[in-house]
Amino acid sequence: MNYLIGTDIGTSGTKTIVMDTQGNLIASDLEEYDVLTPHALWAEQWPDVWVSATERSIRRAFEKAAIRAGEVKGICISGLYGGSGIPLDRNMEPVRPCLIWMDRRAGKQQQWVLEHIGAQKIHEVSHNGTDPYYGYTKILWIKDNEPENWAKTKLFLPPNAYVIYKLTGKVAVDYSSAGNIGGIFDEEKRCWSTEMLDAMGIPRSMMPEQIVESSAVVGGLTESAASKLGLCSGTPVCAGGVDCVVATLGLGVFEPGRYVAAIGTSMCAALVHDQPLHAKGLIEMPYTFDSKHLSYSFGGAATAGALVKWFRDNFAQTEKQAEEQGGESAYKVLDLEAEKLNPGSGGLIVLPYFMGERSPVWDTNARGLVLGLSLNHTRAHVYRAFLEAIAYSLRHSMESTNTDLGDQIIVAGGVTRSRIWRQIIADVTGHTIVCPANDVEANLGDVILAGLGTGCLTSDEVKKWQTMGKEIPCNKERHEIYNKYYAVYRSVYEDLKGDMARMAAFDQ
Repeated sequence: MNYLIGTDIGTSGTKTIVMDTQGNLIASDLEEYDVLTPHALWAEQWPDVWVSATERSIRRAFEKAAIRAGEVKGICISGLYGGSGIPLDRNMEPVRPCLIWMDRRAGKQQQWVLEHIGAQKIHEVSHNGTDPYYGYTKILWIKDNEPENWAKTKLFLPPNAYVIYKLTGKVAVDYSSAGNIGGIFDEEKRCWSTEMLDAMGIPRSMMPEQIVESSAVVGGLTESAASKLGLCSGTPVCAGGVDCVVATLGLGVFEPGRYVAAIGTSMCAALVHDQPLHAKGLIEMPYTFDSKHLSYSFGGAATAGALVKWFRDNFAQTEKQAEEQGGESAYKVLDLEAEKLNPGSGGLIVLPYFMGERSPVWDTNARGLVLGLSLNHTRAHVYRAFLEAIAYSLRHSMESTNTDLGDQIIVAGGVTRSRIWRQIIADVTGHTIVCPANDVEANLGDVILAGLGTGCLTSDEVKKWQTMGKEIPCNKERHEIYNKYYAVYRSVYEDLKGDMARMAAFDQ
């Protein structure tokens, strides 16, 4: 039997799975770690944490699988969106921690880009916008604020590319990771934009020379790396990509026109397409399959599952304690209470911007809000309004594609475990939704890419791996009710965003 390894470097942990080439999960392992937040709105990580976590995770998963090293035919590594990328010196050692996706410190650099280059030019080249989210603004922050580190920096590499370098000694970046940097990547030509690099004063030599397909074999394991992992020297390692994009491939999306909402702690709701989108405020990058022709455009809500977790931890502590002692899931208790209520939660609207908001709102100052409270409302009303808020956020992202998404969308992630939440999403969006029968993460996409890159698998074979559950149709009557609430949801933020900005200034 032949086996493949898929490793995903996440924000809070690195997970590895071992699968056979028939699509059976053999073993898995998770190595957890923390994010550094030295100041408000800062978020960074030392890359050696990712390297050691990857090594330990792969070795332990391989040991659990109880297979022979020679039976492992390939490895693929995906990773979190690494923001700036890791600044490396001439010896390929990190100069400073990596400014990851959630870091928001580059506000002044965003303003400089708007004033000196312009949003229209940035979008024309990269199909992306100007915001501290993007890697190119974070790179400029290092350039402006840390001249000593800037002078030492010879190359920027995304997290997965750096770990692959440490395992193989080879340097390459996949198309999705390059495109997600935004600004300095030419989305049409699929290469670095010399024009934008020059305009921002970023040397071309700081960007990886080799940009490859996500399934491409970057190199084989060095003897040293193989020894640490317990695998054979020369085992092929494939390029991988940005985790949310790789996860979409894991759902069996190989053609344009499919819309996928992955809703976990945050939300990535995306359309895979082969034609230009006239989208508003979405993030675009090359897709992880057929990267030169397919693109992935997504709306990235900063908080989704994180909101219901916050609600549970603060307003269902008794139920949580009972769960910890072997009782019913606190989420299930809350769901059952909410199911008894009508759409609209008795006249409540929640704005889910508890950590600012990314695409398509793009407002660091956006804040959470519960509107419409009265003495008649209960915990169940507020909880249901939280579930509805994430569905409204998804609908906003869907509408921002300015594209006919068809009748059916795929919804994956932790949300799929909630019967009421699945139905709310269908009723709010007006689409039939279908969920994967099994939990899907980026690791499955990694295994698929490793199989494609090494020739162990074909796309036709892996398309059969993912099975979908029963369709959940939209209830038209409830959809009409939600249309009224959604209109208020959209207008409330516009009416209050100036006040939100003023309140955000109070905390500075």
